[in-house]
Amino acid sequence: MTANPVEPAARQPIIPASQENPKSMVWGNPAYLASGVLAVLLAVNWWSSQNQINSLREEVARRLLSADTNSSETKVLARNVQETTKEVQSKVILLEGKQSEAQSQQLALEQLYQDLSRNRDDWALAEIEQVLATASQQLQLAGNVQGALIALQNADGRLAKSEKPQFISIRRAIAKDIERLKSLPALDLPGVALRLDSVIAQIDHIPLWADEKSVVSATPPKAPLRVLPKSLPKSLPGTKTAKQPAEEIVENTWSMRLQDAWQSFSSEMWNEVRQLIRVRNVETPDVLLLSPTQSYFARENLKLRLLNARLALMSRNESIFRSDLIAAQDAIAKYFDTRAKQTQKVQDLLRQVQGSNLSIEMPTLAESLNAVRNYKVKP
Repeated sequence: MTANPVEPAARQPIIPASQENPKSMVWGNPAYLASGVLAVLLAVNWWSSQNQINSLREEVARRLLSADTNSSETKVLARNVQETTKEVQSKVILLEGKQSEAQSQQLALEQLYQDLSRNRDDWALAEIEQVLATASQQLQLAGNVQGALIALQNADGRLAKSEKPQFISIRRAIAKDIERLKSLPALDLPGVALRLDSVIAQIDHIPLWADEKSVVSATPPKAPLRVLPKSLPKSLPGTKTAKQPAEEIVENTWSMRLQDAWQSFSSEMWNEVRQLIRVRNVETPDVLLLSPTQSYFARENLKLRLLNARLALMSRNESIFRSDLIAAQDAIAKYFDTRAKQTQKVQDLLRQVQGSNLSIEMPTLAESLNAVRNYKVKP
């Protein structure tokens, strides 16, 4: 670059210093110069600030616009999140309900399992107590010794399977009761009951006093007829028979035959006469006048007496058993023909039955029952 040529100073008029332009003097003052520079700097600063402010405004506006967009999107997202949250909450509530139900079921199952595991022994003992109580009742009422033994042995076997030492006291009491029952004297109740059944079965066949066909005492056997020789014996020389004439021998033979025939006829006639007249020794003559209906009821009443005696036998009620047997024997002696063999056989059977001893005191199972109950009440 070339500098502009300066015109020579000769062309310009020379002005003295005292007469110079005051404006030039003002600009030449350092204070005014500093003020001008400061003003320029302030202007530049203001312009720069305005530019920054404008840029900031644009940036703020842009960011506000972006924020509005983001806010709308956020609202949409928040709305979606709220809806999702509501759905999740409803599902959570449903799951909580199911969880609480499952927990309650689980607690119930746990409680049930605990009860089962804890009360299994209690239930076993309760069942054993019930069995022993029933066996004790049967033992006292019916004298069922075998049933009581079976119940005690089953209870002991069940306690032995548990293999718990705390059951030793119960098993000890059960063993004592078993030994006590085994030491009882044997009583043949079935045999006595069979004899009574045999008597009941023969009631319809023994005769009554009022029956038309009574028992007749046995008639003595007929005298055997004499056996006559078919031919006359040959006479021997030198004997007495040889001297008798043949006519006497023939007459003796016919007389013997006539005598035998008369004896046979007279015995048969006497038997027939005895059948026409009957003599009976009866304490109460009214029994001879029983009608067929009354005879039927007499037999049935006797059967009922014997059946009651059988029931008393099975229930081990000795007083009723013996009173029914005595009443049955009295009825047989009163209404039935005691001369008949069947009646006598029935009376013999009743005497054998009456001789049976039923006065055996049955023990109780109180020791075993008390052992079980004392174990159950333990804390």
